[in-house]
Amino acid sequence: MHVLIEWTYKTPKGATTVLRSEEMPAAQALLLAEDMEKTGRVKSLHCIDRQNTNWTLKELKAYLKEIDTEPHNITVYFDGGFDRGTRQAGLGCAIYYEQNGKPYRLRRNAFSSELKSNNEAEYAALYLGLVELELLHVHHIPVRFIGDSQVVINQLSGEWPALEKELASWADKIDAKLEQLSIQAEYQLISRKDNSEADRLATQALNGIDITGLSEIVKE
Repeated sequence: MHVLIEWTYKTPKGATTVLRSEEMPAAQALLLAEDMEKTGRVKSLHCIDRQNTNWTLKELKAYLKEIDTEPHNITVYFDGGFDRGTRQAGLGCAIYYEQNGKPYRLRRNAFSSELKSNNEAEYAALYLGLVELELLHVHHIPVRFIGDSQVVINQLSGEWPALEKELASWADKIDAKLEQLSIQAEYQLISRKDNSEADRLATQALNGIDITGLSEIVKE
């Protein structure tokens, strides 16, 4: 979770002003906020998340302690590929998260012969990521979904309407799953080049290569 710090600064002579920080990871904000309070010049202080929810330092500390043993700081890369000639699709997702102080990567792909377009394959790939999050018991936290499909990203974020019946059905299915898991979705559009891992997983699925793997990320 990312938050910003909002605090009322008080000078020795009693003058006050309200200040806001840039957005940062919640753990970093907690460290900075606690250090700021030690100066004795903070009249009031709280943190604000991307859903505009206010957190006291006590609430934020309790939240971070609670989620440390569960997957958090989650980013899902997704991509779908569709072969018009064979009417077959490949789906791929790569999920990055932290748990118990360690970073992990989960990779998963799937084959489908039931989709009708590349846009449907993109939606199905994102939904595949949601299914994996459910298996990881992810709930009640924000998650970033990153893909190279303008249609999916813009429709799910509300920028574009989902006019096609099949795509509207996928959007409703995804919204229902997000609500079920109480996940606050954040969507980000990137280039296909920057989405190469999920693209490769989708291509492998189309070629009959199944990928399912979870690994700890070892920093050099």
